[in-house]
Amino acid sequence: MQSGDTIDLHISGVAHGGVFVARHEGRVVFVPDALPGETVRVRITDVKKSFARAEALEVLDASPDRRAHVWEQADIAHAPEQRPGGADFGHIALPRQRALKAQVLSEAFEKFAGTSLDVTVRGPEEVLGADHPAVQGTEEGTRYRTRISLHVDGEGRIGPYAARSNTIIPVTSHPLATLDIEAVALAVRKAPEGRLDLVQPSDGQVRTIRRPAFTGDKRRRFAPRPEKAAPEVIQEVVGDREFRVDAGGFWQVHRAAAATLDSAVRAALGELSSDAWHLDLYGGVGLFAAAMGDLAGSARITTVESEARATAHARYNLEMFGAEAVTARVDRFLARLAHQATDLDREMLSRGVTLLDPPRSGAGKEVVAGIAGLAPERVAYVACDPVALARDIGYFREAGYELTSLEAFDLFPNSHHVEALAVLSR
Repeated sequence: MQSGDTIDLHISGVAHGGVFVARHEGRVVFVPDALPGETVRVRITDVKKSFARAEALEVLDASPDRRAHVWEQADIAHAPEQRPGGADFGHIALPRQRALKAQVLSEAFEKFAGTSLDVTVRGPEEVLGADHPAVQGTEEGTRYRTRISLHVDGEGRIGPYAARSNTIIPVTSHPLATLDIEAVALAVRKAPEGRLDLVQPSDGQVRTIRRPAFTGDKRRRFAPRPEKAAPEVIQEVVGDREFRVDAGGFWQVHRAAAATLDSAVRAALGELSSDAWHLDLYGGVGLFAAAMGDLAGSARITTVESEARATAHARYNLEMFGAEAVTARVDRFLARLAHQATDLDREMLSRGVTLLDPPRSGAGKEVVAGIAGLAPERVAYVACDPVALARDIGYFREAGYELTSLEAFDLFPNSHHVEALAVLSR
């Protein structure tokens, strides 16, 4: 088997990252745009000692769960290099997508956390109800994205990147985006080289944020935001509470995601001790700290975030709770807290909950050790990567915590991504 070979493969399983598994000549072959049980014709693109990668060219024997791709230009009928990325499960019926995500999560926990579990992936409509305003209009996992990015190259091409590539693909639709964002995206005919972020907050108005190409250090793709222009501050709404956030700052992309996670955290944690110290790590603008404030009454709450503007917004958003908003890297905050905490601080922390919502790479061993060293009664872990989550749960188990619940949510329909909430007890 060599790069460039065209072969037929039987797909036997699913792997993390939106690819599927076949075997050929003693190697595992990872194939996108396929489904377990299918026979597909592929072109080998990369060969390593124990595995290879391929691109799917044609389905020879289709799974009953295969459907016409929700993004026609990403369908297998098009050449691999012409398929836009971001919807790598778009060819799969929605119930089967969720079953596959649950399988990936379960297998990750078995391999990296040393525990077997049975998990179901639920959509926002199952958590919030089909009549929730943020859920309506998102049938079959489309029209949910309130944030997308378009890229512009030196020749003026505008569009998303091709799957697993930095090649820009001009497209004629954006079916995962809201209709308003799609209309703005398709109206863009000319823009400077760089990136355009389209954002639709709770007021319904679409903002266009330009991030120009960076012409200096080649390791950086885009220039930093010009200091002379202060970022626009927008409002996002969850339940009856408003959150201030920069238009270009982090907020969940699914229009029902924040409400889904807020509801799940509240249900999983229940009433919190009012004479404890609760921590919200990687806290952003304070979404989960606000939930903890509602659950804990007069308790001490500290939210920690490395991005200074997000911390400033969190301070405003959490003013009614008297919460402390700290700008710091989480690992450094934990190290400082471990050094400076009084006996009373430690007693309060031991009665509290530490919630963390780290980036896709996860918290890591050092942060897990830092949290475990403070000995909170419970830990709530919100994650968007099943392997990173399972690895970190394994670290928590080694530190004396056990998993008490795990829920998973389909907040990125028609892609391989899945969100999860794990709760652990000391």
